[in-house]
Amino acid sequence: MTAHTPLTPVLSRFWDDPEPWSLQTYLRHGGYQALQRAMAMSPDDVITTVKDAGLRGRGGAGFPTGTKWSFIPQVRSPGSDQKAPGQQDAAAKPHYLVINADESEPGTCKDIPLMLTTPHFLIEGAIIAAYAIRAHHAFIYVRGEVVPVLRRLQEAVAEAYTAGHLGTDIHGSGFDLELIVHAGAGAYICGEETALLDSLEGRRGQPRLRPPFPAVAGLYACPTVVNNVESIASVPPILLHGVDWFRSMGSDKSPGFTLYSLSGHVTNPGQYEAPLGITLRELLDYAGGVRAGHELKFWTPGGSSTPLLTDEHLDVPLDYEGMAGAGSMLGTKALQIFDETTCVVRAVRRWTQFYAHESCGKCTPCREGTFWLAQIYQRLEEGAGTEADLDKLLDISDAILGKSFCALGDGAASPIISSLKYFRAEYETHLDGGCPFDPYASMLSAPEGVGV
Repeated sequence: MTAHTPLTPVLSRFWDDPEPWSLQTYLRHGGYQALQRAMAMSPDDVITTVKDAGLRGRGGAGFPTGTKWSFIPQVRSPGSDQKAPGQQDAAAKPHYLVINADESEPGTCKDIPLMLTTPHFLIEGAIIAAYAIRAHHAFIYVRGEVVPVLRRLQEAVAEAYTAGHLGTDIHGSGFDLELIVHAGAGAYICGEETALLDSLEGRRGQPRLRPPFPAVAGLYACPTVVNNVESIASVPPILLHGVDWFRSMGSDKSPGFTLYSLSGHVTNPGQYEAPLGITLRELLDYAGGVRAGHELKFWTPGGSSTPLLTDEHLDVPLDYEGMAGAGSMLGTKALQIFDETTCVVRAVRRWTQFYAHESCGKCTPCREGTFWLAQIYQRLEEGAGTEADLDKLLDISDAILGKSFCALGDGAASPIISSLKYFRAEYETHLDGGCPFDPYASMLSAPEGVGV
């Protein structure tokens, strides 16, 4: 099949250049021109531009980025006496921008390559976003294990300071910004924005009760915007090329370009930057298809926390509405491809063990539920399971889904519910004698990163 939706390399367009991470390379490709345009606009006009572009959060939830920025209480214009209760106090507090770079979702690998290869996209976007929300301190919270990314970001931030893009009175605008790269301690739960804020403040990373939301009381109880790396990195191209250019890609409700990460049993795994709404069939065509001699069995549209899909969903648009219509979520666009050699029960068991390990333990449904789910999966794989265990998997998943303190519980339940929906017969074959698949066949032939 010939792909008919063209790829749209924007953030990845000069990844193959020599030293694409350097400031010199970034400037050669139009770097920091968007910042100059933003500085010539008012902060409110920058927010309006991002709103009009329709940029949606690329961290998984898909919430409109410009709308999130507009939630930050703004300083009232001189002479204005109209204000909502508490607005003046909230606006007087410092504003903070926090960039969530704690990429920990199994199968997700878009933010780390982006920061490693073209970190100045993120830095320029952070300056523009901070200017728009009137923040003078910004933080990039990076997963602590990825030391090369931390070093690359720190070097790029130092370059930006030297060039006058960061610091005091940036380019004579009167705007000051300090940007800090912070290394997290390696907890999946810190990908949840309020747990990240607690961690950034030096406490144990656990989700906060909301309301209040971060826009009102976030970092240090001050108004805070928390955005994903790709969301912020997408801002400079919008400012540079315009709203109409951005909306010319993707769909009406999900406009623009995004990074799709293909991994697993695919001929050419990697990053494919394409318009929102492209299908997996088209992306697989670009990637050389499922590995030779095999066929697609199931796949995840947005990492392990999204309900898995099958080959019947190959032509569903990979945008927020399309995935919702298919009973799943776009999530982080981590497309994990599994062929017929993979045991779906074992794959979901591995994910369940991950969520049981990473649960912070703050709420009972997630803490207890993930533990018992892992026990049931052990029985199934050892051939000691019963028909009642399959119903018990669904009962426990239902007790977790939508009833946990944060989305970790939902992420643990989603692959279980969806895999039983599409592959209950395979679960039933595990009731007598354990897993019918060779436990090592897929592992020996699978590319690195496939959860089998």
